[in-house]
Amino acid sequence: MNNEKKFDKWFNVFILGGMTLVMIVTTAIQLARDDSGAAMLLVAAFGSLMGVLSTVCSANARILTFLFGFFDVTIYGVMCFLSHNYGNGALHLAYFLPMQFIGFWQWRRRGASSGTGVRARRLTARQRILWGFVFLAGLAATYFVLVNVGEREAASVVKTAIFMDAFSTICNIIGQLLMSTAYMEQWFFWIGVNVASVAMWTATASASSGSDDYAFIYVVKYSFYLLNSLNGLRIWLKLSRGES
Repeated sequence: MNNEKKFDKWFNVFILGGMTLVMIVTTAIQLARDDSGAAMLLVAAFGSLMGVLSTVCSANARILTFLFGFFDVTIYGVMCFLSHNYGNGALHLAYFLPMQFIGFWQWRRRGASSGTGVRARRLTARQRILWGFVFLAGLAATYFVLVNVGEREAASVVKTAIFMDAFSTICNIIGQLLMSTAYMEQWFFWIGVNVASVAMWTATASASSGSDDYAFIYVVKYSFYLLNSLNGLRIWLKLSRGES
């Protein structure tokens, strides 16, 4: 086993083992403090673990990402609605959930199986410019919609949270499309999603009155996701070299 394969192996162990340990400790502490939300905490922890398995498989170009992703996006979508993060909630239940099936089919067409990774590729220069315009237009439209769903005279801190929600939403949409068609550039959008999600759930946890204790789980979850997305970009840059 060469050094790169050893690194990939131990990095995956770190992400999976670290996330599992943090989830167990965090859930135990929250349950000891107040067991009134025990069911919510346990469900959130399980969904987060499924999400980590999904993203690790995705970074390594493995089709099992869609199996674990099915459980993750369903649970996360419900939790978002309960925390009034409606943009991400609707995104996960109405978009990400069916995209698990579409992505599975697309990856199978590109040679992915339980033991074989998908054939990765890259966008052309023209396609990158096009997706850049799509991103900016989508971000502006999503922010406008989310602002007008809530209060027009929202405080600046609330508007910042809405912007992060909109940013995460549009990055998720484009990232999923590029992921389903096996493009390396998906990872730039996943990095954006993870940075925005850490900020959004940190704000939710800070403002929590006790009913959103599970928000801290998502702060931890997306911190691990951010590390994994950086590793995914590294792996896919190599896998997609010379492909378009």
